[in-house]
Amino acid sequence: MNHTAVSRREALRAAALLGTTALLSGSDALAAPVTTAPPAGKTPALSPADQAAIDAALGEKGAYNESQATHLIGLPRNDLKVTIKGAAVPISFGFGGWVAIKHTLDGKAAMLMSDTVLLQEEVNPLISAALANGLEIAAIHNHFFYEEPRVFYMHIMGMGAPAELARKFAATLKDSKLLPANQPPASAPAAGVPTGKDLFDLPALDAIVKYPGVVNGPTCKYTVGRADVQSVMMNTEMTAAIGLNSWAAFAGRQDDAHIAGDIAMLEHEVNPVIKTLRAHNLEVVAVHNHMLGDTPRMMFLHYYGRGPAAELARGFRAALDQLGQASPKAMPGMKH
Repeated sequence: MNHTAVSRREALRAAALLGTTALLSGSDALAAPVTTAPPAGKTPALSPADQAAIDAALGEKGAYNESQATHLIGLPRNDLKVTIKGAAVPISFGFGGWVAIKHTLDGKAAMLMSDTVLLQEEVNPLISAALANGLEIAAIHNHFFYEEPRVFYMHIMGMGAPAELARKFAATLKDSKLLPANQPPASAPAAGVPTGKDLFDLPALDAIVKYPGVVNGPTCKYTVGRADVQSVMMNTEMTAAIGLNSWAAFAGRQDDAHIAGDIAMLEHEVNPVIKTLRAHNLEVVAVHNHMLGDTPRMMFLHYYGRGPAAELARGFRAALDQLGQASPKAMPGMKH
């Protein structure tokens, strides 16, 4: 192996981290942590022209989060019919992907991050398409147990100019079901069909979770960022709108609900969160990364449960309460 060769991504990362850490070479550039504090400051906004170019490339109108300077486009899999333990669940329960683009802190480049929802036979063709279009893979994993058909989630990332990134991502998706143009439209809610507002006692759930829920068809969802952490990846601030968040989605009805979601954790928070979820009879489905080269390193835990919605919400709230606690000086049994 030639240790002097620097990969394209290592060079990108090294360039993006200039000003926050010393320039490293070779494979050390990806593995080494950023030891200096990331720069504080506001991410430069995407211009209206940037936003329009992103929408044009993907063929879908996105939403711009001004406070986080992030442009987001949803990628639901309306073509799928999913069951969990034999019970049908809506796509909005957790089978919608997304792609987000924002500038680096210095405004000299932009980052694309995405979460794509895939059948198992779709995973490797999309990997090949992403690589062929100059994008990279950050993670591949499950979010659920018991689902039919089996579903995987792949995070695709890239660095460059906003419009260029959108074009590369659209080219990656063009032969897949994920491109918005290749998706059937979401079914319009039929008259009289209950929504999440009808199926759940939202004021009661809001009071438990301590955040407002958002109704999406027959589901409701809570999304919570990490305001206590400034996570930086390739000189880009990772915030809730670009994937650094914890969430809980509810399907079913108030007295017999499904819950599924994700908890965004620092490494020392992983096992306290696991312990808390199990104490509330929620199933831990996966623990993994979503990002590469992020500082501090963030881990993500997916969970699932079924029961009265209020009980499930209390489990989610208890997991959130484990976040932001001081790191222990040493983990028992981990001394070398």
